[in-house]
Amino acid sequence: MKETCKQAETAFAAFIGVDWADQRHAWAMQIPDGTLLQGELTHTPEAVEAWAMELGTRFNGQPIAVALEQSRGSLVFMLSKYAHLVLFPVHPTTLVKYRQGFRPSGAKSDPSDAAFLVELLVHHRDKLRRLNPDTVETRTLQFLVEGRRKFVNEKTRYSNRLTDCLKMYYPQVLNWFCEVSSEIAGDFLQRWPRLENVQKARPETLRKFFLQHHSANAETVERRLEEMRRAVPATKDAAVLTACVSNTAVLVRILRDLRAAIHDYDKQIDTLARQHPEFALFDSFPGAGSALVPRLIAALGTQRERYQNASEVQCYSGIAPVVASSGKQCWVHWRWACPKFMRQTFHEWAGHSIRFSTWAKAYYEKQRAKGKSANTAIRCLAFKWIRILFRCWKDHQHYREELYQAALAHRSSNNAKTPTVQLQWKTYAGFCKLDGFSA
Repeated sequence: MKETCKQAETAFAAFIGVDWADQRHAWAMQIPDGTLLQGELTHTPEAVEAWAMELGTRFNGQPIAVALEQSRGSLVFMLSKYAHLVLFPVHPTTLVKYRQGFRPSGAKSDPSDAAFLVELLVHHRDKLRRLNPDTVETRTLQFLVEGRRKFVNEKTRYSNRLTDCLKMYYPQVLNWFCEVSSEIAGDFLQRWPRLENVQKARPETLRKFFLQHHSANAETVERRLEEMRRAVPATKDAAVLTACVSNTAVLVRILRDLRAAIHDYDKQIDTLARQHPEFALFDSFPGAGSALVPRLIAALGTQRERYQNASEVQCYSGIAPVVASSGKQCWVHWRWACPKFMRQTFHEWAGHSIRFSTWAKAYYEKQRAKGKSANTAIRCLAFKWIRILFRCWKDHQHYREELYQAALAHRSSNNAKTPTVQLQWKTYAGFCKLDGFSA
């Protein structure tokens, strides 16, 4: 509500819509007399600088509203440098649906899309939100935790490729090591890329290798040595062996670099997170830990006016399902359009909290006893956790397990004193919805 009022008070000298492209952007501008001007903008810092400065000179530095189909990207970062440009990110789907409302045939062009963006600004600006970046510390954490996750996903992808390769010619390695992407597995494959190589090695050499890699359990080491001695080659096809050995060597090097990159990210993220003013608050929640505290900071940030209630966070993050109803039909489904990384953050945190929070574990087990799958039960738990997290975040209060347990006990005692009411509930996508009641 505050954001809407603030937008209404601003008098813009012009309205601009920019249809983003890789090399040249189409733009449309409506000036105060209602004239619509159009042109193209080359995607270079120099061209954007000249264009933005020309607009500032033409309108004497007055604020100019700019709508574009990005909330984060190179063009956004270029334009956000200029104080007289007020950016309004528009979701691509919003523009597509708006265009389809006037062009059912599906005809489109970059200049026309820029003009439609101007129309959205002029007529529906109250439904758009200005780009209001968070603090530098928070945005730095956001970029770092998202970047780290991408490298983790890459590590998983190359681990799967290495697993497939080993299954073809060296499957015993998958039984000797828990994770094929680990440092010990990579060093082992780099030193003994074929079964015949490791079978020629002396037992003392192998024992020393495992000891150096902190795998000193005597029983485990001896079991591995015995399996290595008795192992039989999966194939003797020279073509398969040559290709797979080369592929394994490349994948091992890539995984080594990815491990190093993730380790560097972890150190940088940990340092920045501990210096962040919100660290103590988010660190007070059970199950957050060193990996998820920075991600929770990045998810909510420091702008407490951004969300008015917990429901907005639940819906925006994708934890809450979508209800679509028409006539007598009602369809509840998984939320598709949402920040996937944010949803993953809340889901993973809820899963970790089960081991550290008594009530969270009891709630999860209760949902499982109702027949819900593990993921659905965790999503329901995340739904509850967001309400608690939002209240603590909004009030600048640290989470205290004993206080919440006392509140739950007090609520249970009050419910026990009230007359028994039979409620009828319907379950949609793992969530319970009140359908009606009768005394």
